[in-house]
Amino acid sequence: MSSAEASSAAFATGQAGERSDVLWPLIVLTALAAFAIYLPNLADPMLRHDDYPALIADPSGFWAKTLSEGRWVNYLWHLRELVTPAWLNFAVYQLLWATFAATTARVALGPDAESFAALALALMILISPSAMLISLWFNTLIPGLALVALYAVLACVLRQSWLRVALVPFVVVTFMAYTTYPLLILIVALLATRQRSFLDLVGLMALFAGSMVLALLATYAINWQVHGIFGVELADWRDAQPAADVAGYLANLPALHESFDFILRNIGFNFWPATVFHLALFVGAALVLLRRVPMEALYLLAGFLVGVALVITQALKLGVLVPPRAFIFAWVIYAVIAVRAMQELSLSPGLAGRMARNAVLLVVGSILLQTFLQMMTYRDWQQETRHLAQAITPETTEIYIMGDASHLTSAMKAGVQSGIALDFRLHMMTGIMPESCDDADVRCDALATLPPRITGVEGLDVYQEDGVTLVHVTAKPET
Repeated sequence: MSSAEASSAAFATGQAGERSDVLWPLIVLTALAAFAIYLPNLADPMLRHDDYPALIADPSGFWAKTLSEGRWVNYLWHLRELVTPAWLNFAVYQLLWATFAATTARVALGPDAESFAALALALMILISPSAMLISLWFNTLIPGLALVALYAVLACVLRQSWLRVALVPFVVVTFMAYTTYPLLILIVALLATRQRSFLDLVGLMALFAGSMVLALLATYAINWQVHGIFGVELADWRDAQPAADVAGYLANLPALHESFDFILRNIGFNFWPATVFHLALFVGAALVLLRRVPMEALYLLAGFLVGVALVITQALKLGVLVPPRAFIFAWVIYAVIAVRAMQELSLSPGLAGRMARNAVLLVVGSILLQTFLQMMTYRDWQQETRHLAQAITPETTEIYIMGDASHLTSAMKAGVQSGIALDFRLHMMTGIMPESCDDADVRCDALATLPPRITGVEGLDVYQEDGVTLVHVTAKPET
């Protein structure tokens, strides 16, 4: 009996209490690892400019995304009355992701799996580069990730039949939080299958496809009732080029190429030898599973291919770039395949098993370090904006900003996507929402004639008079 079959048998006969006993330590260890690698971002977490409305519970700042992206679950989250600090929200988000990683590992390997394998898989899921990128929208994504984590927890306690019944509403609701979250639901359902067969796989895929259709119809219907549009209208910044015929699909091939180029560079942290290593490990591990446990491999690869097909469809149909953060599903499948192949090769002593274990350790160790270093890149922006906020006198009642803050060296290092990030950042720290000098040119010009106040931030001049502060960004875009 293979380790996969043994794990399935253990799950089928094990007691819920036994599963709980072994699950909690795994969740705790995975959460501690998450807090360790995100340590530079815990006290004052970096967040993207369009995540601030969720932080301050401002539904008006998110309303447009209900039409452009159908994110109705996230909109409801913006309606809450309780506003909690960013550091707490980030800690909750990481705890939820760690819970998903640990419970998915337990579902994949079973409660009697070797501790090393269970922790290795939990950590390998945790460190997904795509998950790291999307974590910068942690305030917005808390409710969606909570649902994903809940489904993974349910997979540890529910019978397979009930878990599949639950798949339908979970896919529908998580689709309205983030469009690739349903793929994580599918992966958990695939891993939780006890008696695998080709017909069962076809049935599960049909159930998922029907759930996705239902999710689309539900989202479109809500938009129709609220916005008067049956569907979504992509935001202008996406520069969508919807294809209506074969020529349109061919014209959108560059968007598809760019999407896969971005994700391949992302998984290797822009180091191509690392990307090649990941691809080789994925292919090699998949071949091991296809040879030793072919039906299990078929389930895993089916989930992977469904996700890739959805990405290809979106890129070719809409002509938009699919960002690397949307590929979380691919990394989760990769992690499961790699660790399961390690288990299979370790059933008998020999070089193959040791090499597989070393490969998994190399992936986990290197990306744990890379994630920590990536979190360090945000510190300059966070520190400089804190210095700026401290330089603004308590008497200030109005703040104006002249120039584009995204041109600051620290902003470029942190990948700040828009100058408005400074507006939201100052609002968070001072309680005052800055205004653009485009709406107050005369007032800004008058303030700019005053002696600048020293802030210690390169590329910024600060002018203050009579409770009014002008932040002049003097940094220019790199040529």
